[in-house]
Amino acid sequence: MDRSGQLLKITIALGFAAMVCTGWKTALAQNWGQTSQAAQTQWNNQAPTNQAYPNGAQYQQGYSRPMQATSPGNPNQYRTGMQASGAPIPPNNAYQPQQGYPQQPVQQVQYAQPVPPPQPTPQYNSQPTQQYAQPQAEYVPQSEVQYQTYPQTDGYGRPLVNSFTAPPVPNYPPGYVPPPGMDNTGRPMGGAPIFNPPLGPDAFITPNPYMDPARTADLTIRAEEAQTGRFQFGVGVNSDAGVTGSVVIDERNFDWKRFPTSPDDIWNGRAWRGAGQGFRIEAMPGTQVQRYMASFSDPYLFNTRVSMNLSAYLFNRIYRDWDEQRIGGRVGLGYRLTPDLSTSVSLRMEDVDVYDPRVNGVAQLDSVIGSNDLYTGSWSIVHDTRDVAFAPTEGHMFQINLEQAFGQYSYSRAEVDFRQYFLLAERPDGSGRHTLGFSAKAGFSGKDTPIFENFFAGGFSTLRGFRFRRTGPIENDVYTGGPFRVLGSVEYMFPITADDMVKGVIFTDVGTVEESTKIVWEDFDVSPGFGLRISVPALGQAPIALDFAFPVNHADTDETQVFSFFVGAAR
Repeated sequence: MDRSGQLLKITIALGFAAMVCTGWKTALAQNWGQTSQAAQTQWNNQAPTNQAYPNGAQYQQGYSRPMQATSPGNPNQYRTGMQASGAPIPPNNAYQPQQGYPQQPVQQVQYAQPVPPPQPTPQYNSQPTQQYAQPQAEYVPQSEVQYQTYPQTDGYGRPLVNSFTAPPVPNYPPGYVPPPGMDNTGRPMGGAPIFNPPLGPDAFITPNPYMDPARTADLTIRAEEAQTGRFQFGVGVNSDAGVTGSVVIDERNFDWKRFPTSPDDIWNGRAWRGAGQGFRIEAMPGTQVQRYMASFSDPYLFNTRVSMNLSAYLFNRIYRDWDEQRIGGRVGLGYRLTPDLSTSVSLRMEDVDVYDPRVNGVAQLDSVIGSNDLYTGSWSIVHDTRDVAFAPTEGHMFQINLEQAFGQYSYSRAEVDFRQYFLLAERPDGSGRHTLGFSAKAGFSGKDTPIFENFFAGGFSTLRGFRFRRTGPIENDVYTGGPFRVLGSVEYMFPITADDMVKGVIFTDVGTVEESTKIVWEDFDVSPGFGLRISVPALGQAPIALDFAFPVNHADTDETQVFSFFVGAAR
């Protein structure tokens, strides 16, 4: 073949090769552009893999990848074990296995049943499943922010098992711009989005209406009942009642209807328990005072807000001028109006036996020697805001009690009690409290009141600086008490030791007992003093109280006592 034929063949071959190369480059460019665009969209949106959400990259738009990758609590933290500090993760989202597990990527769940022939995967558009009315472009209220709803099945109709791997990301309507300097970072477990800076307050757009059942989990809570029963014994001594012992059985979760069916019920504590009732048995023998009592209480009688209290008791007391024994009981019903306000009514029935008088010839005392029947009905209302009932440091307590006696004795009785506590200072941890307390108490009883129901004063619990019940009216060397009494006290308590085991008190007690409402100011009792409160855990809640009081004004017939004390030990 001549040279012209060879040149023609070479020209045709080169032209054909050029056409093939041009077509190949065009196809590669189109394929690369589509792949790059999809990859870029998926990179910005951080959508889960196609195993979890088909075409997931089309569901999220406009997401900030740098802010997402470096913010604490982003979705990658829960997919790849990223630390809460927000450290960046590898771009390939490699699965990080824990120690002891094989290192392999997460595989899609394989189903044993035959798989139907593949069908074209449905294409999801970038719009949410539910369409909402678009707000105006110039203003978008926060409550109209839309959230994407992800499909719950794949292209073959099978449920997505691991659809919880990424939270829903809000899709803001057109025209909405987050506040300046606050880029949306999303919440790792769904809900309303938060904004940067992460240490600032959350900017809530709206609660997430999307509810994903795959994000819920069943919680099994195993709890054991606390100890509700108590057995306590102790010994105490004080300047008012001498030496006393104490044995107490107390159950706060009593059930009177749950009788034991076997000895094992009693041994394991299942008998008579479970209804939230209270049952208490107390025995307190002593040198001057003896008390034996059993009480039952139901805080929610018949599943109502009414409470009930029942008690029966035997009380014996050796006083200076006579001995007294009371056998009786009390029935009470209460109702809590508010958390701080409650009211109650009660009926008291007693047989009071007065015997062994020290002096004969006192009319009020001679008239009650022997057995006396006493029946009273009372109503009270209490408003109590104290932080603790025992040794309070702040709050107040105001109580009014009205009582009417009937039967052998008929008289009316009224008492008012007010106590106020102010917290002056404390340590940063709440200990070392300085407390200023005020108290005022007044009582009045009718003229038919028997001597054993009169008001008395003197002693640690009423007027420090005076002997127990040895102030007020006196007849033939017998302190008869009176139908009218006024008491008041101001006390400042402060810590002495850093552990609050030793505290100091400075106080002034005032008061009087009169035969009428007319107060004789020359006989008005005033006694300032100071003391210590020593808390010993082994001795129970009541601290050792040591007080020194110095009466500066009192009646000539009042018996003074500078030192008063209370020491109790309970286990």
